[in-house]
Amino acid sequence: MLKYLLVGISLGICHLAYSQTDYQAKISDKDSGAPLVGATILIKEIPLGAVSDENGLVLLEQVPDGTFTLEIRYLGYETLRIKRAFPVGLSEMPEEFSLDHSEEEMEELLVQSNRSSRVIEDVPTRVEIIAGEELSEKGNMKPGDIRMLLNESTGIQTQQTSATSYNSSIRIQGLDGKYTQLLRDGLPIYAGYSSGLSLMQIAPLDLAQVEVIKGASSTLYGGGAIAGLVNLISKSPQEEPELSIMLNATSALGLDASAFYAAKKGKIGTTIFTSYNKGTAYDPADIGLTAIPKFDRWTINPKLFWDIHPNSSLTLGLNLMKEDRLGGNLDFIKGAEVSNPYFEKNTTDRVSTSLNYDLQLNEATQFQVKNSYSYYDRSIEIPDFLFSGKQYSSFSEVNISTKGNQSEWIGGLNLWTDQFVQQEGNEDTPLDYNLNTYGAFVQNLWNASEQWTFETGFRLDYQKEYGVFPLPKFSAMYKPTDALTFRLGGGLGYKSPTVFTEDAERIHFQYISPINPDLFEAEKSSGANLDLNYKVAFGEELSLVANTLLFYTSIQNPLLLTPTGNNYEFQQPTGNLETKGLELNMKWNYKDFKLFVGYTFADVHQQYNDIKSTYPLVAKHRINNVLMYEKHENFWIGLEAYYFSPQQLNDGEEGKSYWIVGLMSEKKFGESFSIFLNFENFLDTRQTRFDTIYTGSISNPEFRDIYAPVDGFVINGGIKFRLL
Repeated sequence: MLKYLLVGISLGICHLAYSQTDYQAKISDKDSGAPLVGATILIKEIPLGAVSDENGLVLLEQVPDGTFTLEIRYLGYETLRIKRAFPVGLSEMPEEFSLDHSEEEMEELLVQSNRSSRVIEDVPTRVEIIAGEELSEKGNMKPGDIRMLLNESTGIQTQQTSATSYNSSIRIQGLDGKYTQLLRDGLPIYAGYSSGLSLMQIAPLDLAQVEVIKGASSTLYGGGAIAGLVNLISKSPQEEPELSIMLNATSALGLDASAFYAAKKGKIGTTIFTSYNKGTAYDPADIGLTAIPKFDRWTINPKLFWDIHPNSSLTLGLNLMKEDRLGGNLDFIKGAEVSNPYFEKNTTDRVSTSLNYDLQLNEATQFQVKNSYSYYDRSIEIPDFLFSGKQYSSFSEVNISTKGNQSEWIGGLNLWTDQFVQQEGNEDTPLDYNLNTYGAFVQNLWNASEQWTFETGFRLDYQKEYGVFPLPKFSAMYKPTDALTFRLGGGLGYKSPTVFTEDAERIHFQYISPINPDLFEAEKSSGANLDLNYKVAFGEELSLVANTLLFYTSIQNPLLLTPTGNNYEFQQPTGNLETKGLELNMKWNYKDFKLFVGYTFADVHQQYNDIKSTYPLVAKHRINNVLMYEKHENFWIGLEAYYFSPQQLNDGEEGKSYWIVGLMSEKKFGESFSIFLNFENFLDTRQTRFDTIYTGSISNPEFRDIYAPVDGFVINGGIKFRLL
């Protein structure tokens, strides 16, 4: 019996030896054909794997018979999965595989806005990132500002507040722009008086990424982030120097010229961004009023990076911006003699500084000091009225963070000062104010298990004028599989009353009574989000990434700007402002094609003294569609279409629904040069085509709400080149 058993074992071993084969493959870049060194090929069912050599060759030894999935990976490239039946047909040549560059760049990016350094897929708070090629593509369309960059995202709408000067503010999930906090590298420098033109005065060429958190975020950065926050992350110098230049011109006779330089040598690094943006008075409706004003803007932003020693670093930044903007009667702006012309003139000067000092106390603990100071001087002149003032604001913070195996903690103290001094305006009722906010916060990230991650935080803010604000926050992430992720979060927020709102901006702060802190309290909010992400592959070439967000925010006793005779005053009646709805995003990938489909449902109502009404200037239904064809690092072309449903207007009327359709393209020539051409709004959708923008005469217009584009069909194109 034993000899038969030994013979059976021997035969089994021989059969195993003869049923195993060696398999060789070559892995290369799809575009250039260059071999990829260090690429991995893995048979997950066994498991068995190997790494490619300097020629891109990889050898899998003794692969057993059977049908297995080969998974081929390389950092920065799309993962390739194919099935092979072994043994494969005999061949002396290795099987060749070409990998395409990864388009899912967000998976590799670090999120900074939630005060941790984690990749986006590991963060419980829902964060949206615009980066890489997406940032570049959107920046091509409006190189002079970030309005287009944000307006094409679901749940975000940029609201134009002036028919003639193009002033705009950002609305997240239907809420007024004053409820969104705009940051630069985690420092709040665009708020209050300086927020009215902020979107129009930020050029995107020096941005590495843009992070958006929707919903209550006051726990992270203090008051003003009831609807959410937008954090503009600047580029930093890398080992390889960079000198990039962009030149852009438009059919509306606009011009944008930007340059970005970055270099690092030893312990010292620097970046310098400068831009010149010019607009020419433009009236596509031929009504005698500018849809695009005449403006000239200069910006320079140098930054210094110093690695003091291996455990500490210092970053210093300076931002200088100067702009003159004139809109209104077209003939008057062009220099003609006009009797009683209407005009709106904005003159702006901005100076801001930033400081960031990091000290690594030990392997797990870091100490940080942050500071920014902003000076903003703006004047607004219309016939028979001039309003001007200066805003002085600062933000200072010290924090300490520590990381363990499963948990991260960060705690800190900060001081936020905000002072406005009126220079010209209503002399009897100046709009001066001075707010100092003292804050303390603590936040924890806890990996409870492989599937569960929790983020909790608590902030306590104090203002002499409006009291104490306790601000808790909670987020949870459940990831049952690599393809499915759930996020649930919520928190409280507040906004201190100031006169700088969208409604006040529309009337140029004329005839407005100041806010008496003794008669008002801060606006307070509560909100929650539920987020679902799903990824699925249909074969080797078709894939879907889907995201659904349910949101809810309620603001108690919000401020209302109310006419009282010939004047306006803020009131705070008992009631609430409530927004709820959903955002749906789908991204389909098939070979070199990508289809983005987004839908936003925003149901925003206000209720005062038991009277409920629709909140104005919110599209209840929005659809975003973008179809892209893209050969990575070579050529791309995209067709986009956006739908806006009718919006309730402040005069009691209802606006019209409309579509905006555009075509965008870029062609690259090597690594250093590209040309781009965009046809924005080529259906020439304009409010002046299907509705009016003012009543009365052109010399004394009474402007209606602007809910649709006024500039119409505009072609823009230009070149980008990199000298270093």
